Amino acid sequence: MGRKVNANAIRMGINKTWNSVWYSSKAEYAKLLAQDLKIKEEVTQKMKDAGIDTIGINRTASKIEIEVFVARPGVAIGRGGEGIDLLQKDLRRWTKKDVEVKIREVKKADISARIIARSIADGIERRQPSKLLVASAKEKAMMAGAKGIRIWVSGRINNASQARTVKANAGSVPAQTLRADIDYALEVAQTMDAGLMGVKVWVYKGEKNNIDDTE
Repeated sequence: MGRKVNANAIRMGINKTWNSVWYSSKAEYAKLLAQDLKIKEEVTQKMKDAGIDTIGINRTASKIEIEVFVARPGVAIGRGGEGIDLLQKDLRRWTKKDVEVKIREVKKADISARIIARSIADGIERRQPSKLLVASAKEKAMMAGAKGIRIWVSGRINNASQARTVKANAGSVPAQTLRADIDYALEVAQTMDAGLMGVKVWVYKGEKNNIDDTE
């Protein structure tokens, strides 16, 4: 079960909550869901250098509030807040609603599964050795306080003719224990000569019984 189910999805309502929080009628649901996906795509593209962890969306009748948790807030905000202003203006133009973007700093970026996965994927795209990238990320995560970490890199590693999966583990990652606070992320690296390579990261941060529990 631990390998077949998204570690975040299976813990929804137990110790994790949804990134998008809003209510709509059945007729409007598909439209708003597609809009959410487009908003996340737009924000990810504009802030890809800031190290995005999560993107939260809260909707009211006339306003959309977007919370972006990043490792480097200064990069996301831009000089004098120019980056945020341009993004808000663009989102308001095609959503036809008042959009407010808030930037939040990730306290421990080294144990964020999405930031780790994206940094490894970016390194692979720059032709850096995946083995060294994985070893460095694993060491940083354990030194930052992670109880355990698991990293899988799949694809034509080192431009090999056949795809394979390289796995690295440190500590324990109890995937089937629902009270375990496990952060999971999947990112894709687009290489020029070896096609697509997938990076999966699980980070175990300790036990967490409720959504409101502090780490």
